[in-house]
Amino acid sequence: MTITPEQLTTIRQQLGREPLGMVAIAASSANGVPLVLQVRSLVDDQPFPTLYWLCSTDLHKAISRIEANGWIKEIEARLRQEPDLADLYKQDHQRYIAQRWQAMHSDDKQRIEARELTSLFDQYGIGGISKWHNVRCLHMHYAHHLAAGNCIGQIMDDKFGLQEITIKQ
Repeated sequence: MTITPEQLTTIRQQLGREPLGMVAIAASSANGVPLVLQVRSLVDDQPFPTLYWLCSTDLHKAISRIEANGWIKEIEARLRQEPDLADLYKQDHQRYIAQRWQAMHSDDKQRIEARELTSLFDQYGIGGISKWHNVRCLHMHYAHHLAAGNCIGQIMDDKFGLQEITIKQ
């Protein structure tokens, strides 16, 4: 899918800079505002294990408030107490890794293999974490949720109504 000049202008405004490594818009609002970017696995020849990047300013602000209120500790406690949720969470990381390899640009894949970084891309899941019992960044989880679906993003929608936010930017 081609990114239009209007979308690129919006993305620049959202990020406050040029987007780095952008491949595509992975999710947009109902009114066409870009929400999530798909990013290359190497950016400026450096490993970048984040496949989906939340670009919406409105969602970023809302999720920052959720993080500031300590919700990461709450969801991590649930992951320790609820084996079914922990299993779904692990599956989300595994799907994310598989999606990243599938979406990876062939040049990036060759370079990653040549630099012997394959294991890094096999172990780092959503938000670039390897300890899958932790939650590092709700922004990354929600970006993945919007692009491909995941349990943490769904819980955030259910608990905080993020899907109901009017997206202007």
